[in-house]
Order: sequence, then structure tokens, then C-alpha cells
Amino acid sequence: MEDFTAEQREILDAARRFNAAEAARFIDLMESQNRFPPELPRVLAQYGLMGMRFPREYGGSGLDAMGAALAIEELARVSPAIADVILCLHAGTGLLLAYANAEQKARFLPPVARGERLSAYGLTEREAGSDLAALRTVAQPTSDGFALRGAKIFITLGAVADFAVVLARTNLDAEKPHRGMSLLLVEGHNRGKPQEFMGLRGTAVAGISFNNLVVPRQNIVGVENEGFKQVMKSLDGGRIEVAALSVGLAQGALDEAVKYARQRKQFGRRIADFQGIQFLLADMQTRIDAARGLTYRAACLRDAGRPHSREASQAKLFASEAALQCASDALQIHGGYGYWKKFAVERLFRDAKITQIFEGTNQIQRIVIARSVLEEG
Repeated sequence: MEDFTAEQREILDAARRFNAAEAARFIDLMESQNRFPPELPRVLAQYGLMGMRFPREYGGSGLDAMGAALAIEELARVSPAIADVILCLHAGTGLLLAYANAEQKARFLPPVARGERLSAYGLTEREAGSDLAALRTVAQPTSDGFALRGAKIFITLGAVADFAVVLARTNLDAEKPHRGMSLLLVEGHNRGKPQEFMGLRGTAVAGISFNNLVVPRQNIVGVENEGFKQVMKSLDGGRIEVAALSVGLAQGALDEAVKYARQRKQFGRRIADFQGIQFLLADMQTRIDAARGLTYRAACLRDAGRPHSREASQAKLFASEAALQCASDALQIHGGYGYWKKFAVERLFRDAKITQIFEGTNQIQRIVIARSVLEEG
């Protein structure tokens, strides 16, 4: 921690204290009932974790990308689901920080920092996942704003969010579809019921829909019809945070594997003394160190204002694959016990897979990286 700033050390310590004092009770509720704990945001806010990226005038800590990555990594070491809540809040509010006007920021950001309101980020649709330009949600211009109609799916916090940052078509006559999209601040949307997924349970993932919902013109975020471009520019930050979540998950899996290997005995010896187990642990540690290095590099480049799209994609790609492999190896070390819900590695294994899918699938990351390499060549 010698190279971290005082602010970075402070938020990392806050995440550690949250994990030690609070995380277990929330994990139990989220896992057993697939229910988002309504008190979770306020507790996270007490530790300064809800608005850590917000400037101080909006109730935040003004942290940089590196500080946020450290906090998300630490939270994910114990609960990837809780880390994902923070990550998804950052996705929508990050666009507000980048593009919203002062009135919008003052209205929407402080309640989030205090844990009083939750935001969702409305991008994905049934026919628009990796191909975001294919989205069909329409915001039809009216005399005083827009009539919003359409639906979004797989929205983290969608079942509980008080408002959403939604990408919709505002110019149906645009020559190219992606040139006619805008970001809108939406309240009063229809919330779907929480959906059942393999992992990251209790994060209130649901569809949200709009049936000619009236959205005032002053709720446009940034420049009208520039929403697609704004979203594309924001993806690098999200990928760094997914990488940080993946590193934390992998570290949590290794921690559990080491603890179990030291305790479990077979053939009269600790299984930690067997070379086969040691090789698995060695590979896990090496993957984690490499993933952490890629993640921190991308975060530092972002904080320095330097180009980092390729580095963000590399971090997300490598760290997410390391997370799934480390979770699998940790489960293997546990043997049959690892397949039992009583043990944390079973949950970490289920949580790991989504890191290869959201914020751009790993196939998309490879395209981004390859294009960058070819352009340089």
C-alpha cells in the first residue's frame, strides 16, 4: 500500500471494514432469498462506498479510477454481488458525472451518495446486446419533451431503482441509427420483478419498461442525439471496474482454497503438502498477480488522462478469465465440499461466469484489442 495515495488507502480500509463487519448478513439474505436488502445502500453509504467517485460537492469522496478499483476489488473478494451493485451504480452515474449539467448533478447525485436513492443503467434490450446500435427503445419528441416507449432487460437494480439513465432513439430519421440516440434521465418507469440468475443473486436484476412515459426535455443528459458516442466513451471505465471485480473474486477464491488446503487432511497429510494442490495454488496466484497488474495499469492510465481503451479491454479480458479459472480451481481443491452451497467457493464459481459476459463479452474485448494492434501495425 506504500504507493497508494491517502485517499486510496482510506477507501480500501473502508471496504475492508465493511467486509469484516457487515458483508456476511447481506450475503446470506441475497443468496438464500435472491432479495436485494433495502438497507444495504445506507450501510454502504456509512462507509463512504456509495458515492466514492462523486465530487465532494455532491456528497462523494472525489476518488479516482484507481481508488474505485481498489474498493471494488476488496468488496468482490468477499461478495462479488455487493461489488456489482457499486459497479452498476457507477455505470449510470458515471455518465451523469461526465455529461450532465450542474442542475442534474445536484438533483440526482447527492441522494445516491447518501444511500437514499438508487440508479439503474438502461442499455441492453432483447435484440441489442453487443450490437447496441440495434436498440429499439424510442423517445418520440413532443412539444415539451419526449414520449418514451420500449423495454430494457438484464438491468441490475432494475427492480428497485428510483431512476434510470436510459439510451433511446430520439431521431428516427438519422442516416445511421447510432447517430440518433440520446441519454435520458428517467423516473416513473415500470419495474419488473427480480429475475433468477445463476450468480450475483440479490442484485435486483430485472427488466424495466416505458409505455409512452413523459420525459421532460431538461432530462436529456449531454447533447441530444450524441448518446451512443457518450456511452461508447464510458465503456473503458466500466471495463476497468469489471476487471477489478474479477481480481477480487479470484483473490477470494484463492483465500478460500488456501484455508481449506491447510485444514483438510487425506492419506494422513494436509492436502496443502501435495504437489498437485500446490501447482493449482501457484497458477492461481500467478493469474491473480497478472490480472491485478493489468487492471491497475489501465486505471492509472485513465487517471493520467492517457489513452487506455486497449488496456481496459486487456484487463477485463484477462481478469475475467482468471476469475473463472481460479474459482474452478478453488472448487476442485475443495473436492465434493466445493460443490456444496455451505462453502463460499460454490457461490464464487457461480458468480464468476458473468464477468466474461457483461460490459462487453470477452469476444468483443478481443476485437477491440486486435483492432488496436492492427492500427498500430
